[in-house]
Amino acid sequence: MKTVRITTAAAIVRFLQAQYVRRDGVEHRLINGVCGIFGHGNVAGLGQALEEIGGTSLPYLQPKNEQAMVHTAIAYAKTRRRLGTLACATSVGPGATNMVTGAATATVNRLPVLLFPSDVFANRGPAPVLQQLEYPGSLEVSVNDCFRPVSRYWDRIQRPEQILSALPEAMRVLASPAETGAVTLALPEDVQAEAFDCPAHFFEKRVYEIERTLPTPERLKEAAALLRTAKRPLIVAGGGVHYSDACAALRTFAEATGIPVAVTQAGKGALLESHALALGGVGVTGTLAANRLAAEADVVVVVGTRLSDFTTASKTQFQNSEVRFVSINVNAFDAAKHGALPLVGDARAVLQALGRGIRGWKVPSTHQRAIAAARRDWETPWREMTSPARPSPDGLMYQSEVVRILNEHIDANSTVVHASGGIPGDIHKLWRGKSETDYHSEYGYSCMGYEIAGALGVKLAAPEREVYAFLGDGSYLMLNHEIVTAVQEGLKITVVLNDNHGFGCIHNLQRACGGRSFGNEFRKRASGDHRLTGEPVPVDYAANARSLGATVFTAHDEASLKEALAAAREESNTCFVYVPVTPGSVMQGFSWWDVPPAEISSVPSVRAARRSYEQAVRRRRFHY
Repeated sequence: MKTVRITTAAAIVRFLQAQYVRRDGVEHRLINGVCGIFGHGNVAGLGQALEEIGGTSLPYLQPKNEQAMVHTAIAYAKTRRRLGTLACATSVGPGATNMVTGAATATVNRLPVLLFPSDVFANRGPAPVLQQLEYPGSLEVSVNDCFRPVSRYWDRIQRPEQILSALPEAMRVLASPAETGAVTLALPEDVQAEAFDCPAHFFEKRVYEIERTLPTPERLKEAAALLRTAKRPLIVAGGGVHYSDACAALRTFAEATGIPVAVTQAGKGALLESHALALGGVGVTGTLAANRLAAEADVVVVVGTRLSDFTTASKTQFQNSEVRFVSINVNAFDAAKHGALPLVGDARAVLQALGRGIRGWKVPSTHQRAIAAARRDWETPWREMTSPARPSPDGLMYQSEVVRILNEHIDANSTVVHASGGIPGDIHKLWRGKSETDYHSEYGYSCMGYEIAGALGVKLAAPEREVYAFLGDGSYLMLNHEIVTAVQEGLKITVVLNDNHGFGCIHNLQRACGGRSFGNEFRKRASGDHRLTGEPVPVDYAANARSLGATVFTAHDEASLKEALAAAREESNTCFVYVPVTPGSVMQGFSWWDVPPAEISSVPSVRAARRSYEQAVRRRRFHY
């Protein structure tokens, strides 16, 4: 057998350069680059290998925060519809554990990322090394064991030869639509630099076929028969529709059957709101139209979603006592939820096959009229929320107004990225899509700090798009560093910051649960009661963004926001648009979310909220 004498780190780099996936006859590079922050644990190992042989086929990106770089990789993979991702490399200890949140975000969202946290010496000679956590129960344990529960595949490379089995398995999981998520390979510092005789064929091109799988014919017939009995059916479309490139198939299926379509956060864009069968978002952050029809639905066709509590309104959304679910999902675990009839397979292929199975059937005329009425009734609250008749008490714009203005400004070749706080709740209800790809939400984990790093990942994957990071001041304060990376790389993104002086979303939730304001506003400590109830903390976000290299604009009303967005559009540099907004809201909610107020409290408003909660809980339904 022909071999090559090579270090473990160099072998990893050469292997990654030759990995591809293929779907529908088209090949895509699986690992498209490496984000890395170097320390003593990897600078002379993986860092040296990337510098020496990485080249243009495995380019290096220099992020500024380890958690953020995983978010960048997640957004990249989402934009590429899971047909490619980035690797992320860190040093030992804190650099490694900073990636744990990103790993969880990837795995929750079923998105592939490859993580290389460096590890302490496998030979244990210099132990304990700098940044090593010593675990008395076992010398084999390191902080990298924290990645086990948040990874779909985890391994520690104790000997160079172990990569011969670990790397192919890692690639298989990354490439699998059913199994994908974070893949973690912990790399001990000494093993990275150690040389071994590697089989030469290990570096040959490998292509992982992504097949469009189908359930059994019996399952398809059963689902078709169930649909033919439906009087008030509904489709709930999730992110799996996008990952399967199934938007056209979904539209064809909906038009052939007349079944209306509601979308999750990840499914937004699967059917644009301008379509006569589109109902917009469903669940806690959903529209009046979608939630009204969901409450009455007798058969729900679920496509590519894991049915989180925001989609099911904590299991209160689907109120028909006879409701049945048909779940199309490539992941058997997700397909079985809510007692669904599982159609385990590729979303596009299954929709096409199911469409053939019920050819000629359409929803009853009564349901067609109900769909049209729901869409008409949807307009009134939408207009009231996006263009409020009454100005805010402080004269600032409402967040819902900013959503509308941004929505009007962007075109079909733009993407707006958001993730946490109050923005997802507002934008899911209000956004009117112009393309399948203009809405990018990380709401599976709702991870604060995702937005700017995520926008960078979208821009890396689709440099032709105009990309916007839409976030609040709370999230901005957590992770704003990748503005520097965007400027450094010449990858123009536009950050739109809504400043409401705190964690406004949770502040509103706190008060909705009867609580008094506590710990959610950015205020100075008061001299009287020593609580954080004094004046708002003055933060110059515009100056901060300017110091990071961004071109800065400020907007205080609709006219100045339109001007700022138009000016930013003409810039080639990364831009920052600062928008102070009122902490208040004109948003209506059309579903319930289970957040239990205290069962016993001396605060009257909390006791009242608990009584309301106990009434709402009775509406919960469990489907088996």
